[in-house]
Amino acid sequence: MARKSKSNLSELYLEENKDQIYENALAEIQSFELPLGTTLRSVYDDQPNAHQRFMEKLDACIRNHDREIEKMCNFHHQGFVDAITELLKVRADAEKLKVQVTDTNRRLQDAGKEVIAQTEEIIRCRVQQRNITTVVEKLQLCLPVLEMYSKLKEQMKVKRYYSALKTMEQLENLYLPRVSQYRFCQIMIENLPKLREEIKEISMSDLKDFLESIRKHSDRIGETAMKQAQQQKTFSTALQKQNNVNYGRNMHLGRSRILESKNEITLKRTFEEDDEHEEEVLTAQDLVDFSPVYRCLHIYSVLGDGEIFENYYRKQRRKQARLVLQPQSSMHETVEGYRRYFSQIVGFFVVEDHILHVTQGLVTRTYTDELWNMALSKIIAVLRTHSSYCSDPDLVLELKNLIVVFADTLQGYGFPVNRLFDLLFEIRDQYNETLLKKWSGLFRDIFEADNYSPIPVANEEEYKIVISKFPFQDPELDKVRMNHPHILQQSFPKKLPMSQSVPQIYIQVKEFIYASLKFSESLHRSSTEIDDMLRKSTNLLLTRTLSSCLQNLIKKPHIGLTELVQIIINTTHLEQACKYLEDFISNITNISQVTVHTARLYGLSTFKDARHAAEGEIYTKLNQKIDEFIQIADYDWTMSESDGRASGYLMDLINFLRSTFQVFTHLPNNNNDHAAMSGKVAQTACMSACQHLSTSLMQMLLDGELKQISMGAIQQFNLDVIQCELFASSEPVPGFQGDTLQLAFIDLRQTQKSKQKEKELA
Repeated sequence: MARKSKSNLSELYLEENKDQIYENALAEIQSFELPLGTTLRSVYDDQPNAHQRFMEKLDACIRNHDREIEKMCNFHHQGFVDAITELLKVRADAEKLKVQVTDTNRRLQDAGKEVIAQTEEIIRCRVQQRNITTVVEKLQLCLPVLEMYSKLKEQMKVKRYYSALKTMEQLENLYLPRVSQYRFCQIMIENLPKLREEIKEISMSDLKDFLESIRKHSDRIGETAMKQAQQQKTFSTALQKQNNVNYGRNMHLGRSRILESKNEITLKRTFEEDDEHEEEVLTAQDLVDFSPVYRCLHIYSVLGDGEIFENYYRKQRRKQARLVLQPQSSMHETVEGYRRYFSQIVGFFVVEDHILHVTQGLVTRTYTDELWNMALSKIIAVLRTHSSYCSDPDLVLELKNLIVVFADTLQGYGFPVNRLFDLLFEIRDQYNETLLKKWSGLFRDIFEADNYSPIPVANEEEYKIVISKFPFQDPELDKVRMNHPHILQQSFPKKLPMSQSVPQIYIQVKEFIYASLKFSESLHRSSTEIDDMLRKSTNLLLTRTLSSCLQNLIKKPHIGLTELVQIIINTTHLEQACKYLEDFISNITNISQVTVHTARLYGLSTFKDARHAAEGEIYTKLNQKIDEFIQIADYDWTMSESDGRASGYLMDLINFLRSTFQVFTHLPNNNNDHAAMSGKVAQTACMSACQHLSTSLMQMLLDGELKQISMGAIQQFNLDVIQCELFASSEPVPGFQGDTLQLAFIDLRQTQKSKQKEKELA
């Protein structure tokens, strides 16, 4: 029972619990606006008949609420009726108020239309004003950009490319970032690289035109620079001469006044000429517009391609240097060819020197030195080759002057030129060779035109003319001039011992020295070195050229004994004149022979050798003449008796020898040495002739083909030998001792006697 009661209690408890669950669910349904899924699931939580019971609970709840609503409505019904009544009363007033409000609204609307229109206009104007303000603000940002771009276009138009690049830089860094949102700005940004490339191409084109222009005008630039250097040198030389005149004024006042006056005139003329040249001659910078180089350099530097530009410029200039250094094949034919060649080279390096000093890094001193060393080697090789073709000394001299001006010009621009002056010493040797060839022809012409006769002078004036050309001294005339000047004219006419070629040769030797001196000038050498060079050149002239001409002259067939004798006389006087040539060289070089060791002239040996050759030729020609006479001898070796007189050919030969030996009396004998020399030559010639005559006659007598000789022929031959002995004993040439000359025929006499004895015994 107890268990039953517990069961009932449990069921009761469950019933109450379920009711409480339903109530809670209803409370939640009434109180929440949330989804009811959770609440409804709790109601239908696997309980049988839960839905029915819940619906019952729900109906009960609804009924309770209906009762409450009904109670409330009953409670408030009278108030609601009163309110409806009041509302009905108010409706009439509301209709009336509505009519009034509608009328007021209509009138208000009519009155506000104009205000609305004005307001809308004001609003529109305000919008426009705001837009205008915005546009103005944006334009203020855009206008500088447009102005700069317009400025850029204008700069491009007038070819101010460097300024245009600066403008581009300002546009990119300062102006365009402010208005980068606009489309035109993007177009500008896209165009700027194209403009840069265009500027690079245009500037490079201008540079190429500039390089072509200076290549064409480099000779004019160089010619201008060389003229200026020559003017400067002329001015310095004239100024130095003026200073020298002023320095010597106190020591040689009278002479210096004349020289000073002359030098002042010369200096003044030089200054005036220099002024005229300065007005006429433009500088290299005036002849060339270097702006394309500056522009291109600045442009490439701004664009960051400066190194590319430098490499291109140097490469192109090296190519032009090779073209400039390539000479024309006919350059050696005229001095103009050399002048144009030098002018082009000077113009090239003047331009490079200008670029070096006005730009930073485009051309460096190392680069110009390297280029100059390369050019100098090429120049020296070209000059060596082409100068070797020159056979005209005047052309070689002009070439030397051009090289000096060329070297002085480039030295003024800082280029080393020592190798050029070393080259001039090589060319000097060649110049001397051309001079020697030229003077060889002059000497030959003088010798050909000479009559080989003593110079006749009719009066003192003619004598002075001769001695003004040649340092000849006549002791007799000098003695008369000193002691009896009033009878000096009675000494004329007379003949000077030398022939006309002697003063001419002397003059030409001096001209040669002058010509050699011309080349030595402006070589930056001391007077001692110049003096030594002149003496060496003169020695070559005397020992080689003049000696060769004399030797050839002596060997010529048409030169007879008389001419040979005159040649001996001429060489003697030329030998005596050598000391005057040494003094002449010392005077023009201002070098004292006493204080400075100087080379001596070798003319003494030259003229001695020529005399010896002439003497030998005299002996040879005498023997040849004797042979000619012997060849016409016509002995009849079978004649029965002699003619009673010497043979005619032999008498002619003896007469020829007598007349020939008389010529030797004209040999110089104005001092003991010359007298001894002339006597020795005459004695040697006479002895040689007698010995040769004796030998020739002996060979004729001892001829193996001669089979038989008659007594008459031997007697006739004896008469001829007697004439020879008489000739020897007559002293045709004084100075022989005793029977020295007769001894030349002693063998002939013995042979003739032997033949005669043989015939007598037979």
